Amino acid sequence: MGTASTMAIMAETLGFMLPGSAVRASGDPVSMALAAEAGQRVVGLVRDEVRPSSLLGVPDFGRAQRVLAAVGGSTNAIIHLCAIAGRRGIRLPLRSFGSASASVPVLVDVAPIGTGLMPDLARAGGVPAVLAALDGFDTPDGASVWPVLPLDKPLTRLPAFMVVHGNLAPSGAVIKAAAASPRLLRHRGPAVVFHSYAEMRRRIEDPSLDVTADSVLVLAGCGPRGAGMPEWGNIPIPARLLSAGVTDMLRITDGRMSGTGYGTVVLHVAPESAIGGPLSRLRDGDVVSLDAYAGTLSVEVPSDVLFAREPVVPEVTDLRGWPVLHRQHVTQAPEGCDYDFLQARTPAHLPFTEPTIGRS
Repeated sequence: MGTASTMAIMAETLGFMLPGSAVRASGDPVSMALAAEAGQRVVGLVRDEVRPSSLLGVPDFGRAQRVLAAVGGSTNAIIHLCAIAGRRGIRLPLRSFGSASASVPVLVDVAPIGTGLMPDLARAGGVPAVLAALDGFDTPDGASVWPVLPLDKPLTRLPAFMVVHGNLAPSGAVIKAAAASPRLLRHRGPAVVFHSYAEMRRRIEDPSLDVTADSVLVLAGCGPRGAGMPEWGNIPIPARLLSAGVTDMLRITDGRMSGTGYGTVVLHVAPESAIGGPLSRLRDGDVVSLDAYAGTLSVEVPSDVLFAREPVVPEVTDLRGWPVLHRQHVTQAPEGCDYDFLQARTPAHLPFTEPTIGRS
């Protein structure tokens, strides 16, 4: 259930792909027929002046959030959905993703949370089967088919996602809880802080690094403005701890993680380090406390002490051109890491009058 598969599922859920097409394998002969039908459908929609925005209302995004929770999708989809909604003039609070996950359990037994793979989901009926399970019905074929599980027998009791706030993440952060170690969703330990990816790679295997299984690994400087928000969040566990049997540690970052990643990683911390967010003022040895169940992420340092520290921010080397425009206009993760000049202020801010239509 990587990001590409997740976003295909989101596209189908929002009505931008034909039913059953999102999880088809590359080369599937059925895809040829679906492609032809999609082309015909697009021409018809254009002829009828049906605009994409007609499929992107608040209820539609709510439905997408529920499906995202049910499939245990990539955390990257949260950013993408926030960005798409922003183009529509709609704001999706991070807490709404947490609420959707709290009310909808993980129903799809696909890695990294489960054991199956995407072809298994395709054989079970794909997105229509997931929607049927969410509605409490059997699959379109008349019976629940693995890896789509019934609503009363979810894959895990942990929600797909949890959202946390606190003095380390005033604007919020996200955890793929169902892919985390339950024991680490409540954890307190000393921070080991890396203020760049290069520093992390340089220090992570240093024999003198003061790190134990209880340490909290922090990678800052990886947010949308600082580094373009790459998938660096799954910080490697030091080899000497791995050899001692440590398989997971609490990790925190303002970057992202692959949808296929596994582990207890707090992602998309906002505001990011590059704009002076709290991670830029975190230091080795600061005691960090996570209670994902309570929705909190904090450092046990008095606010006046924390913000009196000089922030460590990424070095700026580009002084003109596109990189400067990017830094000036890219938004933070809860707004989708989109450019502010591409967002609509409200749904009415779109440059056309929406026709009155029903769903096609």
